[in-house]
Amino acid sequence: MTTDYRDFYRGRAVMITGGLGFIGSNLARMLVGIGADVLLVDSLIPDYGGNLFNIDGIANRVRVNVADIRQQSTMNYLVRDRDVIFNLAGQVSHIDSLRDPYTDLEINCRSQLTVLEACRNHNPQVKVVFAGTRQVYGRPDSLPVTEQHLVRPTDINGINKAAGEYYHLVYNNVFGIRACSLRLTNVYGPRQLIKHNRQGFVAWFIRLAIEDKTIEIYGDGTQVRDFVYVDDAADAFLRAGASNACNGEVFNVGGDRPISHRDFTTLLVNIAESGRVRYVEWPPEKKAIDIGSFYADSSKFMQATGWRQTMTLEEGLRRTLTFYRHHFDKYVDGSALMEPA
Repeated sequence: MTTDYRDFYRGRAVMITGGLGFIGSNLARMLVGIGADVLLVDSLIPDYGGNLFNIDGIANRVRVNVADIRQQSTMNYLVRDRDVIFNLAGQVSHIDSLRDPYTDLEINCRSQLTVLEACRNHNPQVKVVFAGTRQVYGRPDSLPVTEQHLVRPTDINGINKAAGEYYHLVYNNVFGIRACSLRLTNVYGPRQLIKHNRQGFVAWFIRLAIEDKTIEIYGDGTQVRDFVYVDDAADAFLRAGASNACNGEVFNVGGDRPISHRDFTTLLVNIAESGRVRYVEWPPEKKAIDIGSFYADSSKFMQATGWRQTMTLEEGLRRTLTFYRHHFDKYVDGSALMEPA
């Protein structure tokens, strides 16, 4: 699978913010395998997903700096001499953003300016790839959703993520800091946070299946989503970072097989051979921010970079279940916050 875009990273200095988190650590593994010089920056804020076990097996081949990207002096130092920055640090819980909007603002807006200002003043040649989200679209007008769809978030997290994305585009267009954003749909796979259920339903459903518990689905389960295995998502970041054709652009990175919650959980329970499903009424606070069915059109990114989804949902779930069954104690502890799903 060695191609030009992977060769681009051999010997290059790369930084990943949120590097001990889910996507960041999987991306780090790919970069280490290619031969990149990898610096991981992570605040290790409890409940955000950073986990030192995520770099088990590669810890002696990366540098780790435990730091908060909101600290300007720290970022000024860390961005120096980096060729590519994968900017994945963020607060991703929609529920947490409604409970504590100011923290969400700090992490998803102000911290993005901190990173970009550090680049503008100390490393203007760097390339930055931002981890965006399909949440910026809100409730879709039509499916599949293209990048031409209005940005119309339904919650505070979506608004702040949209702002963070637009900061990157402005720094590209005004200051010449090469930057782009990948609007990710539902990414799943090994090393995702499963300690609580506030960072998306996929990982939580996987945990419940492993524990042979009941997966509760809101409504009748007909709402549709698309899913991307984490290795495919990491490959998308590699392609975007190596391609100047992506500069100043936003791209959907979604799955090629939309599937209903009903069919997804049936598949998950069958593969896990444990767990069960129950349909329940929507909690009002979650119904208020629900976007209904959603799946993305990723053709723009595919045409720009040649990216394709390679992992089937069945095989991806199988690998994910196997990983957590082997390392469950590294991701779940007695202090886990057990909220209803």
